Amino acid sequence: MDIAQYRDERLKMVKPGTVCRELGLVQHALNVAADEWGYDLEENPAAKVRKPKLNNARSRRISQNELDRLLAELAEIERQDIIGVIQFAVETGMRRGEILTLDWRFVDLHRRTAHLPRTKNGHARTVPLTNGAIAVLEKQSRKNSLVFAVSSDALKMCWRRMMAKTGIKDLHFHDLRHEAISRFFEMGLSMPEVALISGHRDPRMLMRYTHLVPYQLAKKLAAM
Repeated sequence: MDIAQYRDERLKMVKPGTVCRELGLVQHALNVAADEWGYDLEENPAAKVRKPKLNNARSRRISQNELDRLLAELAEIERQDIIGVIQFAVETGMRRGEILTLDWRFVDLHRRTAHLPRTKNGHARTVPLTNGAIAVLEKQSRKNSLVFAVSSDALKMCWRRMMAKTGIKDLHFHDLRHEAISRFFEMGLSMPEVALISGHRDPRMLMRYTHLVPYQLAKKLAAM
């Protein structure tokens, strides 16, 4: 009952996917307590708690026309800082928080990598960089330790203004991660290769982020 109440309270604050991951952690902790630490548990109480249904999956990709319009509007108001963040997101598939906290200490332009010591799932990863990502980095100032001198609040507010100004509908910043991952697959990268870039450890979660464009696959088939 306590775990079920926790689930219900958390659902008022965060998305179902987050609650499912947290319940998984609780269940795992209780398994370790019973199996390795000698706690006398007849059964794992977390295993009996119903998990919330995942209803936050999205299939939205940004079109090239939308991306061009968005970048043009940002150029009009001279927000090169935001332009860099958006372009880097599309080139790397990194999350907003990972981009905004990226430190120059962990960027190796020679090896073409960006190391992320802290990520959402708790596992550090090193992201290989595309030519486009390298081009974005080369334009950034090194006056600060952070690669992108943009706060999370500033990015959110600017994003909302740009969505209203451009008339682009139902586009979230996180959809840029969907776009990047889908593009990686369309380039011909394998699932392990894309997972290395995106940080997904569960193939099922990775596929939820992948939305291929049929005509791109048709072009690839025609070239075979």
